Amino acid sequence: MIIEEPGVNQGRLPEPALVTGATGNVGGALVEHLLATGHKVRALVRSVDRAKSLLDPSVELFVGDITLPETITEAVSGAGTVIHAAGLPEQWHANPDIFDQVNGAGTINVADAALKANVRSFIYVSTIDVFVWSPGRPFDETIDPSPKHTRYERSKQFADRAVVDRMEFGLPARFVCPAGVFGPAPTLTPGVNQLLADLVANDIPMLLPGGLPMVFNRDVARGIVQIGLGPIGSRAILSGPYKTLLQIAVEVRQAAGSSKVPRVLPSWFAHVVSRIGEKLATRTGKPPLIPDGALHFLECHVVPDSSHAVSEFGWSPTPFDEAVAETVHWLRDR
Repeated sequence: MIIEEPGVNQGRLPEPALVTGATGNVGGALVEHLLATGHKVRALVRSVDRAKSLLDPSVELFVGDITLPETITEAVSGAGTVIHAAGLPEQWHANPDIFDQVNGAGTINVADAALKANVRSFIYVSTIDVFVWSPGRPFDETIDPSPKHTRYERSKQFADRAVVDRMEFGLPARFVCPAGVFGPAPTLTPGVNQLLADLVANDIPMLLPGGLPMVFNRDVARGIVQIGLGPIGSRAILSGPYKTLLQIAVEVRQAAGSSKVPRVLPSWFAHVVSRIGEKLATRTGKPPLIPDGALHFLECHVVPDSSHAVSEFGWSPTPFDEAVAETVHWLRDR
């Protein structure tokens, strides 16, 4: 559902803009971009002291937790735009219900608060996991009605549908769907940044088979604003190139100048290690060495197509080698 809304697309998001997940990978880059473009920014944070050490002092901080709806109201009240970038990105957790609590119920809580406060714009940072894909074939923004492989993916599917449903009641939602996000951030979060950090530190003895599509977090931040200025119901994939883990390791070595390029673990052996690790994890509560969900995703050879974001919203990704080099320098500076 696409709805034209006069007066919003003037080059700036309605202000102030409230960001959830502001100290994370996407949220941190988004806050920087919003401030650099002159926006007034709010952030919903669980710890003011921690947020003050990570965010620009001009950001207005509100204490709250997306899983506790009563703590969100004050931050949303008076906001012109709510950008929901908070979420749990891991593919495994000792308590799998946490995915539904954070990604599912947490998104509903933020969306309902925004709806009740009559915000002018709600931007949901979704994921490419909500789309239909076939291994190795480019795909567009066609929603997959079938449940995905992992609890993480299914929780994001549920959250995406929940936001769509609330558009029927007047939620002015737009949807940004990034691939694997990396880049300088307030903190080192799980996911692609951790992979790059481990490669720089030579802490990966062998690479997993397969690969993933990647996108620079600063490009995602720009894309959020560009799509957020589009009509209500706008949705777009944000992704750079698909890279195998071997190709990523080679790029990191070129940027770092000293890191090693590990060998690739045979697929059959990776699956054996994954199955054993998953069984042990149910007893110990510790993450498996190779989570099944992560291995499954890597071997799906997921190739998202960002042409809609490019043609409709003027988005463009940073060249991959430049983005990796900047991220490697940030990791070393840390």
